[in-house]
Amino acid sequence: MVAVIVIIVVIVVLVGLFALLYNALVRRRNQVDNAWSQIDVQLKRRHDLIPNLVETVKDYMSYEQETLTKVTNARAAAVAAGAAGPAASAAAEDNLTQALRSLFAVVENYPDLKANQNVLALQEELTTTENKISFARQFYNDSVYRYNTSIQSFPTNLIAGMFNFSARQFFQGEETDREPVKVDLR
Repeated sequence: MVAVIVIIVVIVVLVGLFALLYNALVRRRNQVDNAWSQIDVQLKRRHDLIPNLVETVKDYMSYEQETLTKVTNARAAAVAAGAAGPAASAAAEDNLTQALRSLFAVVENYPDLKANQNVLALQEELTTTENKISFARQFYNDSVYRYNTSIQSFPTNLIAGMFNFSARQFFQGEETDREPVKVDLR
């Protein structure tokens, strides 16, 4: 009789431990999904600001259509890459950042444009959005790190394997000569 009680207690403890570990994995996976949605919100905000910026500067920059076209194409590619996952999105966002750098470098040659209130307001919005993207990226990458560590650590790796929990990608851009977008138009 004592042996049966011990076996039942051991089974209950194992089932309870299994449930706790499984639920911890689900929480981590949901946190990664939530963190990605926060990045997505900020990227969409950035993408929404760019057409306004292009529209504001295009009248002043009639000789710089190539630069404006690059920004517009890079934005379209970044929007399309959003559904392809963090790695593709990061690469497309890097291209967009490069195109914006080119645009802002050209804007420096137009004093009237640098003083335009709409451009200044868009500058502030882009700066704020870039900061929010950086914070969201940090939170997402931290969440991915914790999640990936959980699914690779014993004993949760056994549960992760049984229920097809798979590793997630970090949201990383190119690290070579990476500088933040300069949007100071004053």
